[in-house]
Amino acid sequence: MDTRQLAAFVAVVERRSFSQAAERLGVTQPAVSLQVRALEKRLGTQLLDRSGRRVEPTEAGLRLYRGAQRLLSLEEQLLDELAGEDGGELAGELQLGASTGPAAIVVPLLLCEFQRTHPGVKVALVVSDTHSVVERVAARELELGIVGAARRHRSVRFEPFFEDEVILVCPPGHAFAGRTVSLEELRGENLILMQEGAGVRQIVEDELRGAGVRLRDLDVRLQLGLQESVRSAVQAGYGVTFISRSAVEPELAAGTLVAARAEGLDAKREISLVPSTGRTPTRAAAAFVEFARGALPR
Repeated sequence: MDTRQLAAFVAVVERRSFSQAAERLGVTQPAVSLQVRALEKRLGTQLLDRSGRRVEPTEAGLRLYRGAQRLLSLEEQLLDELAGEDGGELAGELQLGASTGPAAIVVPLLLCEFQRTHPGVKVALVVSDTHSVVERVAARELELGIVGAARRHRSVRFEPFFEDEVILVCPPGHAFAGRTVSLEELRGENLILMQEGAGVRQIVEDELRGAGVRLRDLDVRLQLGLQESVRSAVQAGYGVTFISRSAVEPELAAGTLVAARAEGLDAKREISLVPSTGRTPTRAAAAFVEFARGALPR
């Protein structure tokens, strides 16, 4: 089979749209339509239902989709292996995504050291909320994701990577600084949160629920997106927040933020490595995972 036709078909199935598939592949929409129609003509069957608002695979299309994923993954692996045969030096591109906690310090340092060890590899890190990273790995826009808490997803796997702690932080001189505070005290303090979809927020909600407290029971006046904006607001004295320890290590060391503890909450989270199911990792991705597991504390 023509793998260009298969790649166009897979992109349409995953995006449920010819235009979005074309954007992902970097070609025109008519080009994608021609590739899919040529594939349907070759196989003698309709693969996509185009009658609704979204393009959906037919029963035959679903069967082909599963096999096409394996074929495209094998092609990618073969090309990667052939590219690495000239002397064995690692080369190519590595595109990863990370949620804001791991992306604050841990992952960038790992990537910098990995790239210095393998100068032939070009590394690109996309930073977003956990949900977005998982979705982009599932759509094969990114090869790997590194995220905190996440809902299960049928198109990706979650593999334990390292452990992180979620802590309560406040400005220096705050009444909570260095203390264990009750949930009742926490109710009376202005709490700043990250947006929905952030892994840290999900962890905090789960911990509070286990302690019999709902998030809406607290005084949440500010929701400021991701960790960088929340961290800056707390440093400026506008409230307190729950945040990944790895995201604020420099501030804790410099004394511009101070850790506290909420009574009854022990929010630790497993940071997960997220590859796409059915996708064989490239040599660069496999080498990075091996390098990172050796560098991270066990």
